[in-house]
Amino acid sequence: MIELNLIPDVKQELIRAQRGRSMVISTAILAGVIALGIIALLSIYVFAVQSIRSAVADEIIKTEDKKLASVQDLNKILTIQNQLTKITELRDQTEVTSRLFDVLRGILPPAPNNVVISHLTFDALNSRIILEGQAARDFSVLEIFKKTIDGAVVDYKVGEEENQVKLATDISTSDVSYGEDSSGSRVVRFTMSFVYPPELFAPSSSDVAVKLTNAGNVTDSYLGIPRSIFADRADDLEENN
Repeated sequence: MIELNLIPDVKQELIRAQRGRSMVISTAILAGVIALGIIALLSIYVFAVQSIRSAVADEIIKTEDKKLASVQDLNKILTIQNQLTKITELRDQTEVTSRLFDVLRGILPPAPNNVVISHLTFDALNSRIILEGQAARDFSVLEIFKKTIDGAVVDYKVGEEENQVKLATDISTSDVSYGEDSSGSRVVRFTMSFVYPPELFAPSSSDVAVKLTNAGNVTDSYLGIPRSIFADRADDLEENN
């Protein structure tokens, strides 16, 4: 069987181009219809659904606002609740000043080196404790008291970790003079101050205890002698063979 192509090549190319154009136009029309559908759905959501949700939310707000307005002394209640929320924060920032009594128990020497504190000043701004008092007998007792403070340490915990820090730095003594107590006995009046470590009164510190070091030596013969005369024993020199 013999087939004859009666359509010229130019005509065939034109037909193919028309078919391609029709396909592109159909695809564009379909994409436009889909885009219009999406836009329509979004418009319905924005202008219809969102409006309904906004109206419902406004109604809930109005209802709850009426309930709050009906509460008696609402402003006072809100003020108290706001203050309650700050209690924990304030407590974490407040120094535990009750530990001052532990400090006094730890540093006051025993009889006969009696020291009586007549006035105590807690200077939190400068981290300093100022003691005004009187020491029995003579100036040696005051020296013992000063060395006791200088030799004291603070044991404390942060969580489960045990730590130790020196109790006092920058120890100073002033206004030293002789006087008489209520019984007529001679005493040495003084003012002594020292800088305490922040860990001593920090709320984060637990199991705080003030202890004396001085290598276990708290006798009059040690405390009453100037610290400068003591030193570690010198090492032996090795002789060259």
